[in-house]
Amino acid sequence: MTTAVAPSAPLTAEDRCDRCGAQAYLRVELATGGELLFCAHHAREHGDALKDVAVNFHDETHKLTDKPAPAAD
Repeated sequence: MTTAVAPSAPLTAEDRCDRCGAQAYLRVELATGGELLFCAHHAREHGDALKDVAVNFHDETHKLTDKPAPAAD
């Protein structure tokens, strides 16, 4: 039996960290069916514990360091 998993929707500025309310850059889907959202700071702080309970991570922390493309002339 094969189970297809739909990709997670992108996180937006409206998605907020469940710990502090800052913009979320990580969505953790739990084995129990729920999900948690974390800012980059709290994702790093709780990362090891999350690995034990998560079935899927949707990580967009790269958005914090990616540089925008230069404007075309």
